[in-house]
Amino acid sequence: MSNFPSVNQERKEKPDRFGVHRVKDKSITLPQSASILDNTLPIFNNEILISVERLNIDAASFVQMEKQTRGNVKKIGELVLKNCRIKGHQQNEVTGSGGMLVGTIQQIGSKYKGPLKLKVGDRVATLVSLTLTPLHLDQIKSVNLNTHQIEASGHAILFETGIAAKIPNDLPEPVSMALFDVAGAPATVFNTLRKNQSLLVIGAGGKAGTLSCVAGRKKVGPRGKVFAIEPNPKMARELKSLKVCDEVWSIDAIHPLAVRRMVDRATHGKLCDVVINVASVPNTEVSALMSARLTGKIIFFSMATSFTKVALGAEGISSSAQLLFGNGYYPNHADFVVQLIRENHPLKKLFVNRYSS
Repeated sequence: MSNFPSVNQERKEKPDRFGVHRVKDKSITLPQSASILDNTLPIFNNEILISVERLNIDAASFVQMEKQTRGNVKKIGELVLKNCRIKGHQQNEVTGSGGMLVGTIQQIGSKYKGPLKLKVGDRVATLVSLTLTPLHLDQIKSVNLNTHQIEASGHAILFETGIAAKIPNDLPEPVSMALFDVAGAPATVFNTLRKNQSLLVIGAGGKAGTLSCVAGRKKVGPRGKVFAIEPNPKMARELKSLKVCDEVWSIDAIHPLAVRRMVDRATHGKLCDVVINVASVPNTEVSALMSARLTGKIIFFSMATSFTKVALGAEGISSSAQLLFGNGYYPNHADFVVQLIRENHPLKKLFVNRYSS
């Protein structure tokens, strides 16, 4: 366990609200762009200190590490420990992405003026990426290949501009963590769609995709259409059981012509009003582009997305669809996703079964 300082112990240097004072690179930059962050204690007077209990690694990053280590949980843990030891934060060297964490607030700086109304002892989930969160880990206790969650001990530091949410009392902690990790996706889908429109979700069986399907159905209503692509048979069955999708297609989205044929058939050639891509693997960009009507909107919400492929792909097929890039945050997204699961019992049951084990 990290040795936490007294609650009265703080650094005297003048801190920056964005966390620039924690950047150890030679050039001045924001924490998310930094190669190395200072993860040492004590905290500055505008920071929050969190005792770390669990990490939720984002899907693209975890899949990459799983492939690199051939599913060896010990080696995955070692990669995360190495990142935090060398970089001071968790950022995948290949995907550039991180995740988020759950822990207990140990200390709040005496001059903290951020947006969070929290107190010492509150159990929270951070809603900012691990890539910009100073993180020191003492130990990796376990790695779960199914949930992409890692039990760990150590400490993390939240800047004045960072956000976090209290863990709901009525949901298991791993479930809350899974929800908050991707809360921006369903919130963005809900606020992008209009009633009676059509939605396609690529990578629909994962947590972001499943929540996006449920949010989409809630917004478009019974006369709207929700289509889903999920090649994993088990996840496809689970998604179908929620009865929010008009069709679930077990095809691989790396094949854009096959995807286009399915969308053409299902929409009678009209294509979809909104497409969201939350696939955790690369090379699915063009499938999203070819599925949206020219006046439609396409949301790219995966860290596996190549923005070069998106831009050149849209140009190559003469698509004028509006391209949107989800950034993981949407106003009140944490409250939205908690309410979404509370009001949908089959969804809650699915997430409890999947992420509580």
